[in-house]
Amino acid sequence: MSPSIPPTSAPSGHFGPPPPAAPSGPVTPPPDLYGRERGDRMMRALTVLGRVHTEVVARRGRRPARVGAPNAAAVRPEGLELVVRERVVEAEDVVSLRLTAPAGGRLPRWQPGAHLLLLLPSGRRRHYSLCGDPEDRYTYRIAVRRLAEGGGGSIEMHDALPVGATLRTAGPRNAFPFAAEPAVLFLAGGIGITPILPMVRRAARVGSDWRLIHLGRTRDSLPFGAELAGLGGAEGRVEVRADDEEGPPDCAELLGRAPVGAAVYCCGPAPMLAAVRTAVEAGPAGGLHFERFAPAPVVDGHPFTLRLRRSGIELPIPADRPALDVLREADPDTAYSCRQGFCGVCRVNVVAGTVQHRDLRLTDDERAAGAMLICVSRAAEGEHLVLDL
Repeated sequence: MSPSIPPTSAPSGHFGPPPPAAPSGPVTPPPDLYGRERGDRMMRALTVLGRVHTEVVARRGRRPARVGAPNAAAVRPEGLELVVRERVVEAEDVVSLRLTAPAGGRLPRWQPGAHLLLLLPSGRRRHYSLCGDPEDRYTYRIAVRRLAEGGGGSIEMHDALPVGATLRTAGPRNAFPFAAEPAVLFLAGGIGITPILPMVRRAARVGSDWRLIHLGRTRDSLPFGAELAGLGGAEGRVEVRADDEEGPPDCAELLGRAPVGAAVYCCGPAPMLAAVRTAVEAGPAGGLHFERFAPAPVVDGHPFTLRLRRSGIELPIPADRPALDVLREADPDTAYSCRQGFCGVCRVNVVAGTVQHRDLRLTDDERAAGAMLICVSRAAEGEHLVLDL
């Protein structure tokens, strides 16, 4: 999801890249959804196959197993089996995992910005950005910040995956591709450095004029400091800004440092993304590409009601809350993953009522047949949606 602002925009920072800004030198075209550099015909074919593949995964995982359930290992996405080979504490509450094939073989290629869908031992499905080196064909690296108030996935990643643990995965897939423009400003907030780090590595390799500003509460909370400093070298291309040292950042001031026409790649918390999107139009940058690692706030929502056909339960959905959150309070086993309307795991079937579709995944035929991604889609004020649940 990487809209460009200006000249074009999209509703979220994770769905499909727009055309990059026109720089003065050659630009490497973005890779396809799976991180591979292919021709258009192959890209279209793989996109269709990828949609079918992920929907099969979603239907198989509609009811993820609870922690400790005997069938937890049986609920698995199609794809690779990976082994945790190394765990490294990268910063306060941040751990990185190095994943390899069980026999140490080569792994599928990926490009900067790609992510993996992991099936955790509990049955939870979570997306994590790859933050290693795309040139390393034998190792995937991800990093996870522990969120005590999250949905439990990060705690499980920290506490239940020792070295030697195995995981099933689907991917890599790429919805935040890097076009390696001649001039680039990277902005990363906290753990938002994970998709940005491979982009920095690629920019350094191809000779782009790049700068990175890594923002966070404290220096101790920011991972990969030494690695980034090594990439920045003596040229001072990497800047760390900690709130406890310099106060909250002024995004307009940060964007003002971008060279004229430069591309801006940004990943971070929702308030940071909102501030960057507001400020970018007044700055010298030629385009903004961004990715969220948390759900976007509900915009222009209205209250409506969900009715679960099989139980008869009615659930009021407030104007400012996703329907998924309310449904999970009634049924904690409700399957979900990305919470941004692109993976398809939270798909439900609507048997009555009119849906306001806000996803960028379902086809017109799927919507007409009653499919709904409940993490982002809603209904009009006062509407009743009846779900086949």
